Amino acid sequence: MKTVQVKELMVALEDYATVSQDATLYDAVLALEEAQKRYESAFSPYLHRAILVYDDNKKIVGKVSQLDILMALEPNYKVVDLQKLSRFGYSLDYIQSFAKTGLWDKPLRDICRKVADLIVKDFMYTPSQGEYIKEDASLDEAIHQMLVGKQNSLLVTREQDIVGILRLTDVFAFVCKNIKACKR
Repeated sequence: MKTVQVKELMVALEDYATVSQDATLYDAVLALEEAQKRYESAFSPYLHRAILVYDDNKKIVGKVSQLDILMALEPNYKVVDLQKLSRFGYSLDYIQSFAKTGLWDKPLRDICRKVADLIVKDFMYTPSQGEYIKEDASLDEAIHQMLVGKQNSLLVTREQDIVGILRLTDVFAFVCKNIKACKR
């Protein structure tokens, strides 16, 4: 099998959902929906699950995932790391009791006001060094990086610029296609 490069499977930046870091949560949701409509019909059955965020110089500086959006609706979720609680042996009942005590109080209450007031730069995620990969890197390298970093996507670079995103769903679909091509 020939060596496949990341750029062959990546979603180009112009085909992905992007918003300014000064956009509202409402704007981000609309951008995601629009990009999903365009991309699904033209390229893939897999919907985008994040929004890339650019600064005043049009450089990508962050990402907003579906979880980031839900957490932005109730900022008290940032108070406690739920994964650490469960790893330290706290039960699901104990963790869910936080919602009953009012610590996490109805993230959907006043949703229309929240989406207009929440600014993307205040809840976006800034990718770490391990979340970037060069466009001419091999798919083998990308898979390794995704597995080691437990990443659902990698930002694809050309020199210093981000030119796309490599999504786990696309990598997995490619791997499955190749598995099915194997002779039994």
